[in-house]
Amino acid sequence: MYHWIQASPSDFSGTLPQPRSGHTAVIVGKSKLVVFGGLVDKKFLSEITVYDLENKLWFKPECSGSGSDDGQVGPSARAFHVAVSIDCNMFIFGGRFSNKRLGDFWVLDTEIWQWSELTSLGDLPSPRDFAAASSIGNRKIVMHGGWDGKKWLSDIYVLDTMSLEWMELAVTGTLPPPRCGHTATMVEKRLLVYGGRGGGGPIMGDLWALKGLIEEENETPGWTQLKLPGQAPSPRCGHTVTSGGHYLLLFGGHGTGGWLSRYDIYYNDCIVLDRVSAQWRRLPTSGDPPPARAYHSITCVGSRYLLFGGFDGKSTFGDLWWLVPEGDPIAKRSPLEALPPNRDDSVHSRKESQSEGSAILELQKRLEISASVSSSGLQIVDELEDREFLELASGLIGDEVSNNGQAVRDHWRKSAPSSVKLKELGPLLRDYQRLITRHYLANGGADLTSTESHFPGKDSHRFYHIKSASKLRMDDIPKLLEEYKQLSSD
Repeated sequence: MYHWIQASPSDFSGTLPQPRSGHTAVIVGKSKLVVFGGLVDKKFLSEITVYDLENKLWFKPECSGSGSDDGQVGPSARAFHVAVSIDCNMFIFGGRFSNKRLGDFWVLDTEIWQWSELTSLGDLPSPRDFAAASSIGNRKIVMHGGWDGKKWLSDIYVLDTMSLEWMELAVTGTLPPPRCGHTATMVEKRLLVYGGRGGGGPIMGDLWALKGLIEEENETPGWTQLKLPGQAPSPRCGHTVTSGGHYLLLFGGHGTGGWLSRYDIYYNDCIVLDRVSAQWRRLPTSGDPPPARAYHSITCVGSRYLLFGGFDGKSTFGDLWWLVPEGDPIAKRSPLEALPPNRDDSVHSRKESQSEGSAILELQKRLEISASVSSSGLQIVDELEDREFLELASGLIGDEVSNNGQAVRDHWRKSAPSSVKLKELGPLLRDYQRLITRHYLANGGADLTSTESHFPGKDSHRFYHIKSASKLRMDDIPKLLEEYKQLSSD
């Protein structure tokens, strides 16, 4: 059994990627998830956003290297391109900008965050979008199909990333129909191609295997159509196929209807191709699944899968979801945990000194719940409900922390900005907001930005309305800590 869990702000720090579809997201060097490009509201993107798997940190690296004529570093904005990682490098080919298909070829060295446009040799592939590609071992890349603006393609190209030479693979025998929007996944010695939109416009649900890609095997390149038993997925394109252990996970995509049209049928089902039993089966999942979508990304992160972005014919998504196995620490997480519910024991009784119509009196009347005194939708979490805050306190003074967070506050008062760990930013921000709220209550509901409050000037509460530490920039941390020290010493 697997569980769908919508990601919580406590899962990450840093700046999350903006909504998009048609992007790529690949694991590079086993420690980074690199998101590139995509499309949102008819705007094509060129930005790089990286998820550091070890530190659970999203960030945007400052890249150097060659670029386009307008002075931009790296590839121009695009979507529906291919991206494949080899060692610490991410290779990018093709895609679309507006109505133009691209045929340029780039590599990003993630050790030094440097882009290089590559001049290739051999049989160069034509410009295209909606192609599919995969790595062959740790040196070569194979690319299949796509759309060149006039016709669907069925060609196969192999790139040697050491010599930068492309070779069009000559394949004899029966060929799969030309297609785009499909997936191509290297599984041991075979390239598996599934689905996509075909030359005549239909959306397909066929599965093909290509042999002859491994030089040492000395096999003649050839395609075989696989008709596997079990619960096969419905025909689709814009789906993802992600390798994990002994199976391949297929998720999402869209079916019959116009190309990227609102009339298409979008999917959010999970189907597994079991490599051991060689059959399809539905993956049993619990929890509310993410909304149906296509042109998203799913990446294997340890034993979990991370879903990001996509498009459902009307909206572009920017949400992040985990698909986790039974026994995962977050498998039983409550859907409300990302935004903790108010509790009636969160705020102690306080003297009602304001008029019946005041905002603070309304707070007190509503069972004295812990809630925002602003209209921003921010939820103030009581420290007894703040698990990360309590765990930090426990690490500092032991297990008996039920009524005392003073050790944590003393710790932060003595800390320099550079010594505050990433995992402390969430608890620090929430305690900062708690202290401001208490000050607000104690002063009869005074305007948080009023110069009549204890802390002069609106800038003294500049982080109050931030809902998640992931929205903080690195240069915000010294300012946040400075304000926090002033609050906690009062």
